Amino acid sequence: MDHFRQFQRKLQQLVFGLLIAENLLLLFVWWLSNLHHSLSIVMLVVSLVVAVGLATATAMLLSKRVTEPLLAIWQTVWHLSPTEAGTKAPEIEKLSLGRELVTSLAAQIYQFADVANETAAHTTSPKPSLNQNFVAQNLPLPLFIMDAQDTVIFANTAAAEYIGMAAEDLVGKNVYMVLDMSFPSNDTLDDWLKQSRADSATASSSWERVRLNVRDNHPARLFDLAAYYNRDNPEHNEVMLALFDHTKQYSQDDQAISFIALTVHELRTPLTLLRGYIEVFEDEIDTAGQPELANFMDKMHSQAEQLMSFVNNILNVARVDDDQLQLHLQKGEWPSILKKAVQDLSLRAKVRGITLNCKIATGLPAVGVDAIGIVEVVNNLVDNAIKYSGQSTTINIESKINQEGLVETTIQDFGLGIGSSIMPNLFTKFYRDHRNRAQIGGTGLGLYLSKAIIQAHGGNLWVRSKEGEGSTFGFTLLPYDQISEASKQSGNQEITRTAHGWIKNHSLYRR
Repeated sequence: MDHFRQFQRKLQQLVFGLLIAENLLLLFVWWLSNLHHSLSIVMLVVSLVVAVGLATATAMLLSKRVTEPLLAIWQTVWHLSPTEAGTKAPEIEKLSLGRELVTSLAAQIYQFADVANETAAHTTSPKPSLNQNFVAQNLPLPLFIMDAQDTVIFANTAAAEYIGMAAEDLVGKNVYMVLDMSFPSNDTLDDWLKQSRADSATASSSWERVRLNVRDNHPARLFDLAAYYNRDNPEHNEVMLALFDHTKQYSQDDQAISFIALTVHELRTPLTLLRGYIEVFEDEIDTAGQPELANFMDKMHSQAEQLMSFVNNILNVARVDDDQLQLHLQKGEWPSILKKAVQDLSLRAKVRGITLNCKIATGLPAVGVDAIGIVEVVNNLVDNAIKYSGQSTTINIESKINQEGLVETTIQDFGLGIGSSIMPNLFTKFYRDHRNRAQIGGTGLGLYLSKAIIQAHGGNLWVRSKEGEGSTFGFTLLPYDQISEASKQSGNQEITRTAHGWIKNHSLYRR
């Protein structure tokens, strides 16, 4: 830019000098004409001739001097052009105007030409094969690379060993025929790829607890999956997949749940008998009019109900993980279902000195719910609100139609609240706040199970919280009329869904 400014200044000086010289000459001619009046006509003609001559000379000089830098740049480009071989390089050192600017631009042009030649040399050289790439081939993680048609173009040694196939048998096949993957939610690799190809030039994503179903008695795998997408890759390596095996860890979790569920199942029979005896004693004590004993029985009843909720949570989580928990959605009146659930929970709250305030909007539409499953969600959310209320004595339960036309129910407490660092893991199985787990009992399964049940209902479970000010959990339910008619079973108006089942890639069935 400095060279350009210098060129401008020199050009201005040149034009200024020419104009001054031309005007001085015209003034001299005018002075002579005034000095000799008899020669006025002759001098006028001479002035015109001189003016035309000066203008012509000025134009020729300016055009030559101003275009010399442009000519030098043109000669530089032509000198480097492969189609104009033999063109001489410009003699830049002879320029009197714009020499510095032309020198700088010519240097840039020569540099660009060198880069272009190097690029052309690399382009014509053979492309390195991924099979010869030491890092990719010896990476301890299973690695797959696919093209735009989802065809495997590279699989390293670890990938071949992981799924029990020879590497040469993997290349050239559709990735979904090679990797029979199932995901724990609707967020699958296939859906992500479709979205990325439609909206992004590059993208990356990851999934946890992906299940790989393998052939020929090869052991099943559980792993985390990472994917990278790069559109228009010059080597056509559009998608890269890396697998992080966690089969042992995830299998141990599943075995732990199965063992706990088997153990807890044995509690149901004695617990059912205990609840029956408590109800009998409650009736007898009410008749006898003994308030102190009645208070004891209320507490026993509350603890028995809480223990039954614990048993149900354990058993249902085991069913969710095995994809065995089926929900039968039927048309139901939400106000009556919610009121009954809150009424059953009121004793548990009363024992803790907490009042449940229930507010239900009028005119709520019928919803499609599994009555047992949805009551379990309400139980878990209200039970959490009771446990984490601290010194607060009020819990607000409200149900209404939200802006999306869904039936939304919220449970709000004014107790301990949830720290921002806890929120991302709140719905993770077995996760509990380390700061109060010793003071407040629980398994870390209630929210995990509740989210699975709500998702199976087609709704969403969310939370808002501020530490020290309490929390609000809310969930939505679809009005029954919005549930797809195609999913309704004819005759009994019932919809069967599994909670948190494994979802296969739809592209697995492409052939």
